[in-house]
Amino acid sequence: MSRAATPVENFAVLLGLAWLAVAAQLLVLYWAGTADILADTDDAMRLVELRAYLGGQGWFDLHEPRIDPPAGYDTHWSRLIDAGLAGLLRGLSLVAEPALAERLMRTLWPLLWLVPAMAGVLLLSLRLAGPAALAPAALLLVLGLPAFQQFVPGRIDHHNVQITLAVLALAATTWSDRRPWAAAAAGLLSALALAIGFESLAVIALCGAAMALRFCLDREPGHAAAAALSVYGLALAGGTAAAFVGTIAPARWGVTACDALALNTALPVVAAGLGLAATGLLAPAGRTGRLVAVGVLGLAVAALSLAIEPACRRGPFAMMDPAVGAIWLDHVKESQPFPIMARVTPAIAATVAAFPLIALVAAAGLARHPSRRRDFGFAATAAAMVLAALLTLGNAKLYVYATWFGMPVVAAALAGLGNARLSLRVAAAVLLAPAVAGVLAASLTRAVAGPGDEPAPGASARACLTDASYRALAALPPGLVVTAIDYGPFVLALTPHAVLGGPYHRLSRAILATDRLFRLPPEAARPVLDGLASGAPVTYLAVCRTAPAVADRAPDGLEARLAAGRPPDWLVPVGQGADTGASGDAAPLAVYRMETGPQAGR
Repeated sequence: MSRAATPVENFAVLLGLAWLAVAAQLLVLYWAGTADILADTDDAMRLVELRAYLGGQGWFDLHEPRIDPPAGYDTHWSRLIDAGLAGLLRGLSLVAEPALAERLMRTLWPLLWLVPAMAGVLLLSLRLAGPAALAPAALLLVLGLPAFQQFVPGRIDHHNVQITLAVLALAATTWSDRRPWAAAAAGLLSALALAIGFESLAVIALCGAAMALRFCLDREPGHAAAAALSVYGLALAGGTAAAFVGTIAPARWGVTACDALALNTALPVVAAGLGLAATGLLAPAGRTGRLVAVGVLGLAVAALSLAIEPACRRGPFAMMDPAVGAIWLDHVKESQPFPIMARVTPAIAATVAAFPLIALVAAAGLARHPSRRRDFGFAATAAAMVLAALLTLGNAKLYVYATWFGMPVVAAALAGLGNARLSLRVAAAVLLAPAVAGVLAASLTRAVAGPGDEPAPGASARACLTDASYRALAALPPGLVVTAIDYGPFVLALTPHAVLGGPYHRLSRAILATDRLFRLPPEAARPVLDGLASGAPVTYLAVCRTAPAVADRAPDGLEARLAAGRPPDWLVPVGQGADTGASGDAAPLAVYRMETGPQAGR
């Protein structure tokens, strides 16, 4: 007789099938692109950082000397991502030549992180509505393309890891009232998420708040909720301390930062974890006593953090020059408030908002039942989804969190249709899935409001991001390149040159200098270039002909002149397309060499 499959085996099979279906979709859509373009500026910069690490740069050394020389650039990114990428690349290098191994690494890394992220969705669905929610959740995942923006082949930045850890931390939190190990998992996953980056900080904080509130409102103090809080607190404190010691050089243990794990964040989190553990062990009598204890602990931790670094009360960009916001950060499309996205690109906004809105409606419907409102798992998941939706209003790219957290909620609602015909349940799941709902919402929006200012496929800026655009520049003798900051990481990844700046908030001086230089008329720009980088003279200027960065704001500026193929006498066109000027046959990236003779102008 054949043995019946166990629940764990059924879960694994469902997860595997769903992942294969999603991976196949993403490979069909994006595999070809991995051959000729790096997915994003951050992916290019991560590749630069990884190559430096593989080339012998120390574990704690995150300095990149080829940005803004001679000072260089110290990134706030975590070395933990580099370690994972390096391990994958070394394994692939055993069976593929270096270029192919690197391409495969960039392809497989995000797809591999989809496995635990999708497992987290299935675990949340199982917690909310039992086994009946697993099939709907799997179908939502298979048709969940809008949720996978950070998981497409080529994405080796930290965003996919942060999303995965946030989903898993939430899943572990919701299971902490039913599985003893889940509280420790929630604490460790939260610590690891903080070590990677602060994008999911609000969700991680919500998980801690959920654990604390469950303890405060527990009707049986000193039992399961108290034990879970203590275990969670110890895991959070221990994990954060380990991440701090393991990823930050001892010489920098006393340095503060607002954008990454540092003394002013690690010490308060460790204190919070130990405080929660002690509160759970002592278990003050009565709900009021427990609420007061947790409240006092929260205030003390917040005060400790602000006492160490008061500037961070203004957020992760507190140490950035405020002038940078107006010329760069405010114009980063993915980080703009959702209302601006809705005004400029209404169809895209409808695509990303459709499923989170469906999930909010589903949560409201489920919350009508008193048993749901009393369920810790549902309350924590719904709260995380609502929080992500609210954060999306201020930062549009966070819609992916609302989508990931919304899938279990919608799956639970679909599980409630158990008495309906199978065809009806499948049809409902398909229509409500992120990809289908997004397409329908976008189509309706275009029919009613028009497409807005949405960029056409293959927008002009993309031409200056392909590997081919940098081959002529790569063939030139190494030097310092001044180019729009968005192209800086590509210059580093695809050529031997150094660059003045990049799209990173710790490079305020370089960002301001690049913007000012390209806006100045040529005769005023030359003296600025001569004194721009003491000890590292500028060798080349590179301008994207098809998508100049500041030409619209300075039509008579240096960048506008170069994009139009009208350089001053002290700049000589070099490389591919040097003789074509502004003709349509010219290479998208125009490269000019600085002349060291007497200044001249046109």
